[in-house]
Amino acid sequence: MNGGRPITDDDLQGYVDDAIDSRRRAEVEAYLAGHPQVAERIAIDLALRGAMRDALRPLADEPVPAELNLGRLVDRHQRQRRHWRSGPWQVAAALLLMVMSGLGGWGLRSAREAPRAGIAALAQEATDSYAVYAPDMGRPVEIKAADAPQLIKWASRRLERPMSIPDLSGSGYSFIGGRVVPTPHGPAVLYMFDNGKGTRLTLLSRNMAIDRDTPMKLGNAGRVTSVSWSRDGLGFSLVGPLDEAELHPIADVARAQFNQAI
Repeated sequence: MNGGRPITDDDLQGYVDDAIDSRRRAEVEAYLAGHPQVAERIAIDLALRGAMRDALRPLADEPVPAELNLGRLVDRHQRQRRHWRSGPWQVAAALLLMVMSGLGGWGLRSAREAPRAGIAALAQEATDSYAVYAPDMGRPVEIKAADAPQLIKWASRRLERPMSIPDLSGSGYSFIGGRVVPTPHGPAVLYMFDNGKGTRLTLLSRNMAIDRDTPMKLGNAGRVTSVSWSRDGLGFSLVGPLDEAELHPIADVARAQFNQAI
């Protein structure tokens, strides 16, 4: 209880949505400081909100397709009505045409929809997580390398299986920390590595419902490359701003270590 008022689920959701006033926010933060399990859940919700916001920002910035402009649709409908006799079925046909015009315009977007399952979905989730956390100069990780045992314990508990952190120092990348992140397919652990020259790699790992044993697959999203694979129901996706020739050998090192640990 804070300030005489108990913290409710609505307050917690308002905190995540940034929809409560500063005084209530301070009360919620005080409550979370004394309830670490709730704070862990809220941290995951905040990470998911941020990831979704960043992932959807490019779509929100896109202009509305010209064929979906409401004024054009209404004008088209009025022109068609002048050529048709009024009647219930003619009006229904015009409305159907308007709907189909809209579907036609937005139908092209289906080709850009994120994969929903399997190793392709894992690669997309890993790429999205990289885009959110790797550029963060303030707090790229939640648990630093010095507290690696705490991260392993947290990840093992959330994924309900023993987890480990690969050693990529031989490839020039040092482990700087990580966090547990939400995905549409359950919790995942995100490890981050840095070469000391401004280049970062992330490795996302989560349980796989399908594609449980999959050889390495490459993916590209702009300047970012991913190498993804799975073994015994555990998926991995290494992501970074490197080309295939540079990233694949590092992924081979990580896979060899995980194969020994599994």
